[in-house]
Amino acid sequence: DPRGRKEVEDVLMILRANRCTLTLFLLILVTASTGQRTSSAIEQFQGLQGELRKSHAAKDWHAYLVSATKLKEFLNGSPDSLLEVARADVHVDDVSAALRELDEFLRMGQSADLIAKSADFSALAKNENFVKLRTGMEANRRPISLGSTAFQLSDSGLLAEDIDYDPRSKRFFVSSVREKKIVLIETSGANKDFARAPDDWPILAVKVDPSRGVLWATEVAMQGFTFAPESDWGKSAVLCYDLKNGKLLRRVEGPRPSALGDMVLTGSGDVIVSDGDGGGVYRLLANGTKLERLDEGDFISPQTPALHPDGKHIFVPDYVRGIGVLETTTKHVRWVSMDGKFALNGIDGLYFDRGKLIAIQNGTSPERVVVFTLDATLTKIESETIMERSTETLGDPTHGVVIENDFYYIANSGWDAVDDRGNMKPGARLSVARIMRARIQSLETAQVGN
Repeated sequence: DPRGRKEVEDVLMILRANRCTLTLFLLILVTASTGQRTSSAIEQFQGLQGELRKSHAAKDWHAYLVSATKLKEFLNGSPDSLLEVARADVHVDDVSAALRELDEFLRMGQSADLIAKSADFSALAKNENFVKLRTGMEANRRPISLGSTAFQLSDSGLLAEDIDYDPRSKRFFVSSVREKKIVLIETSGANKDFARAPDDWPILAVKVDPSRGVLWATEVAMQGFTFAPESDWGKSAVLCYDLKNGKLLRRVEGPRPSALGDMVLTGSGDVIVSDGDGGGVYRLLANGTKLERLDEGDFISPQTPALHPDGKHIFVPDYVRGIGVLETTTKHVRWVSMDGKFALNGIDGLYFDRGKLIAIQNGTSPERVVVFTLDATLTKIESETIMERSTETLGDPTHGVVIENDFYYIANSGWDAVDDRGNMKPGARLSVARIMRARIQSLETAQVGN
């Protein structure tokens, strides 16, 4: 779901600018202002950020190293947390330790300009191993493309967010944030409006339930964005439309504040929806009228859930902490290990397909579409294959859909052309959204870090 890009260096030094940043920053400020103290992941994250700010301002680098190490553990060894530990290591004159953190960052397929430009890392500039790391990071930015263009949408102003497919009518459905509607793409390639948001808020998630003849969607009055009146900011709702004619059948409003941005449907027709602002994961029964919270506060910014084949668990990508496996009956969360070589943060869209997790990562550097192959127990990642990164077609990817052996995904949504409030950036312009297609099962598996 949409998040603003905003540089707030003193508060967000642990995160490179990405679409999650503004939402988290605003949420942290709200929590701090109310004085509420809880054990939620958001509260813990706020506390760790506060420790980092305090020690950084005091130039107490040993305290900074302690806090950065705690942050690394909390974020499950995410690439961003590695950079903070490395920053602290440099300041306490432990160059070898800093290089180890940066080498792990490199193995995760990441690249960061700040390592070359930030004064915090200047002490490493002449180190032979650091030069090798910079060369490796340049290699991590080289273009990869295993897919091809499936089709393009006709309206450049959509700001496309989510996509799904109806296998019975062979039609695609795409949600529009900017024009607050759902667009239908016929088999002929013709585009036409399917339905509009009842409250004139941006449409984010869209999911087809062909067996029940309905289409589910979410609309969100995103905090701070000009796409909705300020009086509505923080409101969101789950919508149910008739798949035949786009008639609105049901509307269930979420808690306020919330941003019910991403969803998945169960085999029984239930809706699993995540709140990217408030950290919650909710279930709405197929014929229900009330959202039921499934988690106990382990997530900071949950994105598109993916169903586990056992029917008891859900893969939940947290934009900051990685991929959590949520057991719906106990609310227990187990985190998939990054294992020092897999970047699992920054995931917007996540999809399970025959032992693989397909992730669209617009919060990594570089942004990419990647396939993670799980082991037989579905508890550990064995390898990864990059579908696309650093190409002219990729732009700012968001979501996709698995259709038989192919993965279709929105490659250039348009989010990189708008600012933190949804206004066009100076000199930027929106282009028509491109839907890419890549074959899943025939991808040659790239083994990582044996």
